[in-house]
Order: sequence, then C-alpha cells, then structure tokens
Amino acid sequence: MPVTDYLERNHKLYGDEVALVELNPLIQDRKRTTWKEYELVQPISNTAYRREITWAVFDEKANRVANMLLDRGIQKGDRVAILMFNCLEWLPIYFGILKTGAIAVPFNFRFDAKEIQCCANLAQVHIIFFGPEFVGRLESIQEELSRGRLLIYVGDGCPTFAECYREMVADCSSQPPLIRLEDEDDAAIYFSSGTTGFPKAILHNHESLMQAAQMEQKHHLTSREDVFLCIPPLYHTGAKFHWMGSLCAGSKAVLLTGTKPEIILDAVSKEKCTIVWLLVPWVQDILEALDSGRLKLEDYELSQWRLMHVGAQPVPPSLIRHWKEYFPNHLYDTNYGLSESTGPGCVHLGIENIHKVGAIGIPGYRWECRIVDNDGNDVKQGDVGELLVKGPGLMTCYYNDPEATAQTLVNGWLHTGDMAMQDEDGFYYLVDRKKDVIISGGENIYPVEIENFLNTCEKVKDVAVIGLPDKRLGEITGAVISIHDGMTCTEEEIMEFCKELPRYKRPRKIIFVEVPRNATGKIEKPLLRERYGASHLVAKQYEVHPNQK
Repeated sequence: MPVTDYLERNHKLYGDEVALVELNPLIQDRKRTTWKEYELVQPISNTAYRREITWAVFDEKANRVANMLLDRGIQKGDRVAILMFNCLEWLPIYFGILKTGAIAVPFNFRFDAKEIQCCANLAQVHIIFFGPEFVGRLESIQEELSRGRLLIYVGDGCPTFAECYREMVADCSSQPPLIRLEDEDDAAIYFSSGTTGFPKAILHNHESLMQAAQMEQKHHLTSREDVFLCIPPLYHTGAKFHWMGSLCAGSKAVLLTGTKPEIILDAVSKEKCTIVWLLVPWVQDILEALDSGRLKLEDYELSQWRLMHVGAQPVPPSLIRHWKEYFPNHLYDTNYGLSESTGPGCVHLGIENIHKVGAIGIPGYRWECRIVDNDGNDVKQGDVGELLVKGPGLMTCYYNDPEATAQTLVNGWLHTGDMAMQDEDGFYYLVDRKKDVIISGGENIYPVEIENFLNTCEKVKDVAVIGLPDKRLGEITGAVISIHDGMTCTEEEIMEFCKELPRYKRPRKIIFVEVPRNATGKIEKPLLRERYGASHLVAKQYEVHPNQK
C-alpha cells in the first residue's frame, strides 16, 4: 500500500477539513521584480502570511501535478526533483510525483549552484520544480541544467528559462491517474546530510515510505485531534516522515517559517498545536528566553501542547531536565535515525520512558538492532560497538553506487557508522560517530560523552568536541564552546569544571566560537576539524565571540 492511498482516503473522509497551514511569521515581498532572495522585512506581530488547504484540495492539487507530469512524458521510475522552501505547494507536488510512479528527489535548499548540478546529474533528474529563492542559482547553470531537463517555476514572475507551474497545472484533470503502485516500486531519493563528504543519493521504495508513516503515528499516538507543528525543511526525511504521522491520522499540520522562540510559541498558541518536533538549538533558545524573562509562558495558550520530541543529533539529558522544569506535563520522545533508514524512529526512546532520558531508546516499530565489533560479531551487553539496524524502512541502495551500497548494507543489516552501547534494560545509548572517535595516546575518547558533561555547565549554551592533531599523542581533545548570551567565560573556568572528568578525557584546547550546525541541527564537525585542526593551533589562538572572553 503506498502512502498516496492515505491522501486519497483523507480526501474522501475529511475532505472539507484543513490538512495543511503555511505560516510565515515574517512578511515576504512576493511582488518583487528582481530575482533576489525574498527580503524578510518585519516580524509578524501585526500581519501574518498565512494560507491553508483542505484534504480535498491537497489531493486534487497532487492529481493535477501527476496528470501534468504524465502529459509531459514522465514514466514510472523517472526522477523528478523539488528545490523549494517549505510552502503549501511542496507536499502536493511531492505526492503528485509519487502518484505517477516516478521517483521524488527533494534537494537541500542550501545547495549552491554546483551542488544542484552535481546532484541533478547523480540522480539523473528529468524535471526540477523550483521556487523564487533559487532563480539566481539556477540561472547561473541553466544552460547545462536545461539540457534534457524541464525546469518548472513555482511562484510569481516566471523566469524566461523555465515554464510556469500554475499555467501547466491549470487545465489538468483533478482525478487520480490510473497508475498502479507496488510496495517494491522505487519512490524517492534523499540525499545524505554530507557530514562525511559529498551527499549520497539514497533510494527508497514505497514500502519504506509507508513504514515511516505508520511508525510515526504509532510512536507518538497521533490522533485526529492533534495538530503537528513542522519547522524543519521538508526536503529532509526527519520533517517529512514526522509529518506523515498526521497523514496517517488525517489531522492538521502547520508549516512554520522561523525558529525564534517567540515565533515558535506564538504558532503553538495561535494554531493550537499539540505535537512539536524541535532541534536542540531551538530548545536551547526557548529555554534561554524563558530563563532571562524575555518570554513568559503566561503570555501564550500552551495547555493543549502535549508532546515535544527532539531528534537529528544526540540530546544532552540536562537539556530535557531543564525543559521539564518549565513544561512538567509534556510527554517527551527522542528519535534516532538516518536517511538510509527513512529518517527518524528506527530507534526511539518512547513517550513512556522519560526515566531513561539520555538513551536513544529501543528498536522502533518493526525494527531490529545489533551492536557489533570490527569483525561483525555481537559485543557483550554494556560494551561499545557499531550500531546496526534492520527493518522494512531500509533504503534499497545508494543510487548508482553499488560499491558504497555493499559497504553499508551487509546481509540485510544497515551499518550506521554510529558507536553505541546497550544497558541492562535493553536501552541503546549513542556513544559517537565511528569516524568521530578520538584516539589519544591509544585511548578511545567518545566526544558525545564529553559534550553531555560540558552541557551541564550553566554558562555553556552549545558545545562540540573534536580531535585535534598532536605529534606526541596522535590526537588531543578540543572543545568548541558557545556561551549563553550575556555571560562571559574563560578557558580556566572550563578547565576547572572539567576536573570532574578522568584526566585523559579532559579537553586540552578550548575554542570559544558559535558552534556551527546544519539545517537539521547536526554539528558540522568536518567544518570544525578543517577550521581548527591545524597542528600549530594553540590554546590562546582562538576567535572570541562578543559575549565571551
């Protein structure tokens, strides 16, 4: 059963009910005449840019997209890309692609022109839907990009090198196309986040997408009464498949632009959101705003908010304990996953297991897990090894890359590249990325452990621990630290705080800067290693943030 069946069911059963809301808390200049990025001009306390569509309109729009693509010669197995910011058109286009039997290929909206071209070639894309924000990037490569490809512009004022989406779908049938879809049919290509190099093209079939949707609904008990707030970009598996819990339940979701604490709380309040997925930096910002008194909970209607969950990276236990001080009645969950496992949830904590905060959890719905050593043998409970996962949400392959596929998928098990351990109760704990483990003087040091410790320091807002080259020990531990606004901190204070750690685990270098994170909240450690990994770096040679010294 493909997930498109859920959309058609919701059309029949809940056609007049709101399916999606697009909420932009910043006013956009949508009547601009130049091809520059949207200029976000003022906060929305007075006027919001808000649109909504019902389940009936959602499905009919998807059908129009599908029939337009079929009229343009798209066939089962062809690849169709989406390069757009979150908006009401995004999901109908995605589902329209799926309904044709073609493969949907979401592009990271942070791709530069060269990356867009490389990924279009890698996935052998036939058509690209793109929004106004990307005109400049595509215009610079349009001659190469247009060879054998159709470029479809979604927005006002279509550029000359593309065709207009609205005109193309206006006269297309809103009836579902007669294309039979099977579980094993290819459905979508997602690109890895590129934390270990250039993104890989990850191919999933329709069974994977259905597994992700059903799993999300079961894990978070999403009901018809729930309203899901979706902030991260829809090109990412995390946002897409968390939203699919709403698709399964037939309930409303809100696509929010903006991550400032007041924007998030205002959206939860006004849209009556009950489930919110946050990334660690946004949780930190909300708590900091509440701690400082800049925001007050009594200014918002938040009583309906029942679940806050976090994913995409290790979550410091201290952060969730702090959160519960302000939101004691919230259910909490954390989700572990990879794009290769259809995003979040192959391991999850579970809303009933907050007493195990700090763990990534137990195998998700219909998933299995193992921890193995370098020879592929299961390790003893409590020992550290590589986490392997197996289930119906596994990728089919890395598209057109059999060598990489063979290295990652072995006998039906996905080698995640993450180091983990399992406690006596069967809960899994993420120790670190296999490639991020620091080997100093022959000792294995796991950065996540040190990051969790440093996050308990009241002055530390965010932290990333990396290995720095050392002639004598091979590597030493460096801590890249950002400090809470309005506070100051010295290297000596951090060193004193770290005396509670075993000596070999204590950071040897302290670097005070903002910790860089990508769009999905993951720390960009390759960037940090490139920036600070030179062997001549010494402790006193670091950039100082304005609020740090």
